[in-house]
Amino acid sequence: MVLVPNQKGAERALACAPDELNLVMSVTGSHSRANLRMSPEQSFETLHEVILKTREKVKLNVSLSCSFGCPFEGHVPSDQVLHWVTRFHALGVTGISLCDTTGMAYPSQVRELVQKVQSLAPTLRITLHFHNSRGLGLTNVFEGLRAGVTHFDACTGGIGGCPYAPGASGNVCMEDIVHALHCEGIETGIELGRLLQVSKDLGELLEHPLSGQVVYAGPRSRTYALEDAARQAS
Repeated sequence: MVLVPNQKGAERALACAPDELNLVMSVTGSHSRANLRMSPEQSFETLHEVILKTREKVKLNVSLSCSFGCPFEGHVPSDQVLHWVTRFHALGVTGISLCDTTGMAYPSQVRELVQKVQSLAPTLRITLHFHNSRGLGLTNVFEGLRAGVTHFDACTGGIGGCPYAPGASGNVCMEDIVHALHCEGIETGIELGRLLQVSKDLGELLEHPLSGQVVYAGPRSRTYALEDAARQAS
């Protein structure tokens, strides 16, 4: 999957034979101008052209930033998000990502918006993109699962974030989500041990503490020798 901002980017991406293009726009005017220097309508027109020229060649996903709240405008009504879902669905895109750009989403809000999108466009693949700015990232992932969503964005070590979203922290942590899903018997196709090693290496590479928990505590299957624990305590 390749992130594409405009037609030129789409042309360069297609030369690499990607499986899917991911197009991004903000649903609020303030964040759109800060992030893209365009209004949402201008963003739509730009992406409209990309979609018309590429939809017969590759799968297309559209990520809608600030779907659960905006750092400049506060609460975002679901109808404001559904307006753009409707317009992109009419263009024949493959999927829609509902993005919690600043970690403002909460479980009942996630459930409500997902259900509305499912009712509006049953054939669209929904992806949920959460940040953990207020500690609700993993909870929101499980709420999305309960609503039938099976695609989620995440980052190793919980890195990432939008520089044009004041107060935003990194994305939800990949290894913490994988660990939680495996605890619940949900297979991901990801080897947790290898992922944890990647996270450890990433922390050393960045020389910065990462936000993940499992990389420090270890998976719940980890046990310790009683003698070692006694020595540490003394």
